[in-house]
Amino acid sequence: MRYARFAALGRDLSRLVLGTARFAKAPLDTPTRLFDEWVEAGGNAIDMGRQYGNAEPIVGGWLRRRGRRDDVVIVTKGGHYDLETGRRRITPEDITADLEESLAQLGVDTIDLYLLHRDDPSKPVGPILDTLNEHLRAGKIRAFGGSNWTQQRLDEARAYAEANGLETFACSSPQLSLAVPSEPPWPGCISIHEPAALEWYARTQLPVFSWSSQAAGFFAGVNTHLTAVYRTEENAERLRRAGELAERKGCSATQLALAWTAHQPFPTYAIVGPADADEIHESVVALDVELTPDEADWLDRG
Repeated sequence: MRYARFAALGRDLSRLVLGTARFAKAPLDTPTRLFDEWVEAGGNAIDMGRQYGNAEPIVGGWLRRRGRRDDVVIVTKGGHYDLETGRRRITPEDITADLEESLAQLGVDTIDLYLLHRDDPSKPVGPILDTLNEHLRAGKIRAFGGSNWTQQRLDEARAYAEANGLETFACSSPQLSLAVPSEPPWPGCISIHEPAALEWYARTQLPVFSWSSQAAGFFAGVNTHLTAVYRTEENAERLRRAGELAERKGCSATQLALAWTAHQPFPTYAIVGPADADEIHESVVALDVELTPDEADWLDRG
């Protein structure tokens, strides 16, 4: 495993973060060997969300049984839109309610990194930042960030925080992978593959926790409703080039694609969703795949 310093928490985080969306509908007594294997492989960060159903209580139970609370960085998310009504839930009341529920489900007093799962651009950033800073001062969270927030809104948050002596977003969690989605897989999703966005992150050096880092299995030939957004002619060409270069480097196209995500001019922590120890190992080994700038550019030609 490779690591990078995450300044907001004052510690090194594994460059790969274990995603838990697969546990959303899992029984609460689901075997947790995968988490043991994750830590054994060197992983020290796990990503969850209120939207992921049973993921929080399952992970929370494992942390208590194994005594791993101090070893693992808890990343969880709140503020997802209501699935039935579509109502956006980025209000002080909704954020607070989701945070309190996450603390209870995880069985912890503090969440290391709390992310807002979505944004509501119609709402001013001031009350949102005020609420998050209130929870920060109360010790309920150690740092916070935005998932699926645009660069403009992140700039607005930073400006408000600076003007009012507050903490701002310590990271961003957008979609980023070698394959470019043709449309958002869910409402409100933000991808940062376009040059202007990548240039913004390179300039600001805001750490990125990239979701769908492996394009939902697109480079491994997986065929689901999620990979449908990646099935374009441009991505087919990226897949062809990834396979060609992977053969020369002695790795898989999926590993090469993950290496591309990690090979950015800004700090990246790639959220991955391995199903077993073998897939964990394959992802970890991908961090050792070296790419030159020319190779990275060649892979990403549309």
